[in-house]
Amino acid sequence: MRFSGHISLLCAMLLAAGSATAQAREGDWVSYRDAYRAMVVFEKYGKPKQFLQSTYQVIPKDKTAPTEGLKLTLNGKSTQLNLPLDAAGRTVFPLLKAAYDENAELTLNHNVAQYQFRQRISIVTRADGVYEAADLRAACEQALAYERYVHPSIVSGKKCAGVRFVYPRKGIDPTVHVRVGERDSTLPVNEGSAFADNDGGSTFRVVAYRFADWPATGRVVTEDGPLLISAVFE
Repeated sequence: MRFSGHISLLCAMLLAAGSATAQAREGDWVSYRDAYRAMVVFEKYGKPKQFLQSTYQVIPKDKTAPTEGLKLTLNGKSTQLNLPLDAAGRTVFPLLKAAYDENAELTLNHNVAQYQFRQRISIVTRADGVYEAADLRAACEQALAYERYVHPSIVSGKKCAGVRFVYPRKGIDPTVHVRVGERDSTLPVNEGSAFADNDGGSTFRVVAYRFADWPATGRVVTEDGPLLISAVFE
């Protein structure tokens, strides 16, 4: 079974070309052009990526940066767009030539200097909540191949260890089952980061599915859809 679905509004590629983090310009905005140059790499990437999605994430640098009510806006001479953020601070990034040409501004309703801006690669979620074990392994390998393409030094020597199903801190308690033949096991829920780099200290409810603990066959079934699924490299 292959994944189907769409980019949900709700490892890491850094937005400013050649730098660790996209830098705030004039103290209150980020260059859309810099972000575009990083985000378009995924669109042009020619290797298999059908299990992957690319989103743009606003990450607090520390726990003092506000996250409630955070709003991201694209402002240009001919473009005005609100970019809704999900509970992980992610949004679908619009690739707009007009906004690129005029170097539109990405602004927040809080001090931009308190945040980082990154591309995030995650695994496409399924509407039915059912994931074939083989597809999850393939998805992780696709994510690792992409990270090797954009950041070979960061993932050098690493292999796919599993995936994490990530849920908001508030809401219904997540239930994730592993079904292999007649065996049905419920995975434990823990607290942790959505991605490997700790998300600026943000904490989510996380369910880890580690490949070494399970056969390559079977299914993972989520009773409540996750906010996102991220690959784990070790």
